[in-house]
Amino acid sequence: MSFTSEVKDELARVPPACTHCEKAALAALVRIEGTLFLSGQGAYRLEVATDAPGVARLIIRLLHELYHVKTHLTVRRSVLHKTPNYLIEVPSQLHLAESLADMGVLADDGGLEMGVKPDLVEKQCCSAAYLRGAFLGGGFVADPRGDFHFEITVENEALAEGIVELLDQKGIKARIMQRRSSYMVYLKSGSAILEFLAFTGAHQSALAMENARVIKSVRNDVNRMTNAEVANQAKAASASVDQLFAIRVVLEAHGMENLPPALQEFIRLRVTYPDATIKELGERANPPLSKSAVYHRVRRIEQMAKEARG
Repeated sequence: MSFTSEVKDELARVPPACTHCEKAALAALVRIEGTLFLSGQGAYRLEVATDAPGVARLIIRLLHELYHVKTHLTVRRSVLHKTPNYLIEVPSQLHLAESLADMGVLADDGGLEMGVKPDLVEKQCCSAAYLRGAFLGGGFVADPRGDFHFEITVENEALAEGIVELLDQKGIKARIMQRRSSYMVYLKSGSAILEFLAFTGAHQSALAMENARVIKSVRNDVNRMTNAEVANQAKAASASVDQLFAIRVVLEAHGMENLPPALQEFIRLRVTYPDATIKELGERANPPLSKSAVYHRVRRIEQMAKEARG
């Protein structure tokens, strides 16, 4: 099961916080997953499709409990993906138009409601329920073990802007991107995705994501430390080669016996331990030397080599 499916399965089982929360969740689901058909003057029929069985059960239950409408369920199997798809049909019937208006599908003037109906999200718990329904309808979240990505796809810009506004009220910053004829509300940061999951009630999914974030962070830290160590070793090796070359020039120009004892000691240490760092050379000296003391000898050798080369 994908992480998106796990999140949807959990969200579909979140209990309502108040009597209006389920209406808000159903409204978002119907707005995003539903297709409305005109069956005559003021008569409508509705189709809602989903590939999540938990979401299908939720839609049917809420349609029955909140609006007492008749529904028909058809289970279809995709030949291409070999996965079931659930089609919920709500035939034309008495009071269906009033129900559609109540859930913010139809506007007061009889046209389609384009944004989020304010009456549905007056309370914070209802805003969370609406966002929960929006994700159940058109949401996707990437496996947190990889790159962080979260999106909710809707059919019009006004609805996308309404969802962004609901997220913003909770301090979750989202953006909108147009994709062909649809609009994508997306989050990119792991912290924003975590906040969404927690706000909408997917606490187990949020915990799983946080665990994945911690593991990823530790792995990245280890990789950075390893890369830094490799880089330091490469830098030290390059410096050692330069020092050995300078030592050869100095010895050819002056001879070992004509050099100060301090430089003679450094030359013996560097030749004996070509891969050692400056700090390690200082520790091997007798008596031990600080890094600055060893650097002083290195700079003196390099200066003498430069003078010898003219």
